[in-house]
Amino acid sequence: MMDLLSVDFMQRALVAALLVGTVAPMVGIFLVQRRLSLIGDGMGHVALAGVAIGLVTGAAPVLTALVAAVIAAVVIELLRTKGRTNGDVALAVIFYGGIAGGVVIISKSPSGTPANLMKYLFGSILTTQRTDLYVFAGLALLVAVTTWALRPRLFAVANDEEYARAVGLPVLPLNIVLAVLTATTVVVAMRVVGLLLISALMIVPNAASQLVARSFSGALRWAIAFGLVSSVGGVALSYPLNTPSGGTIVLLAVALFIVTAVVTGVLARIGRRRHEVAETHAHEHGVECGHPAVNHGDHVDYVHDGHLHAAHEGHYDEHGVHPDHPTSAEQADPVQPAGTATGPTKGSRP
Repeated sequence: MMDLLSVDFMQRALVAALLVGTVAPMVGIFLVQRRLSLIGDGMGHVALAGVAIGLVTGAAPVLTALVAAVIAAVVIELLRTKGRTNGDVALAVIFYGGIAGGVVIISKSPSGTPANLMKYLFGSILTTQRTDLYVFAGLALLVAVTTWALRPRLFAVANDEEYARAVGLPVLPLNIVLAVLTATTVVVAMRVVGLLLISALMIVPNAASQLVARSFSGALRWAIAFGLVSSVGGVALSYPLNTPSGGTIVLLAVALFIVTAVVTGVLARIGRRRHEVAETHAHEHGVECGHPAVNHGDHVDYVHDGHLHAAHEGHYDEHGVHPDHPTSAEQADPVQPAGTATGPTKGSRP
């Protein structure tokens, strides 16, 4: 690890990975809500044309890519909202137009430019220069601050445009802002992840976060955590493995998603099994049942064989072993609340 941090270009690459791993999931969560998971690919294709222009003309590829992607983002949103073309068709037009333009422009390039273009397509830790890092840091800060400040409004629009419009939110400007944020994120990530892979870092961490989170804010935090582990871990692994940083990052993100899906699936199955065992539990708990009763919020749990059973609408729910609850009859402090029935009572909370 110390050898990794002692190399200048790896230091720059790791800082860039931190920036990308933070902002990509922040923007991507709204794309997932709007079911526009592939819009990052569209922006990447257009940014490819911008990079090609920069390489051919000698201009800064980062700036030409940013201009091209932002223009495309605004055009897509205007076509989707004001035109007769639906969002999918507008996105497809931008997809094909962007990549075709990039191919045609790059064909006029001097010798050696196609090889440089590959670094933008799939990412390369060697291409992150100090001046680029300053630009990326500024763009990433702009994306993060804007997304955080507008997150309630962006969520409202992404979740239900008609409702957002009915309550007076500026839907079109907010959609344009989100599109521009997506385009900017693509440009920030193109040196580390690559234009053709950045969409994965926007979407896959959010897909994993939705498996473990129970709220939008929780999903956002988990997505950023998964994004940081994927981006920083992928860059760190790509150095000793001598593999492209973009592909390594995406493979790590996919691996994290698979592990999360398997673990949450197993835990859910265990939870369902515990619930089924409690539901089919033949013993009826009550004041005279012989099992200790302990208060748990606004209901009563019964300690039975080290488990906590609670009456709930004609059956028992398994509450496990609460850390504050005793696990045996000898440890329990029995209570006999007024009106306790001799069996499950309707209206009790699980």
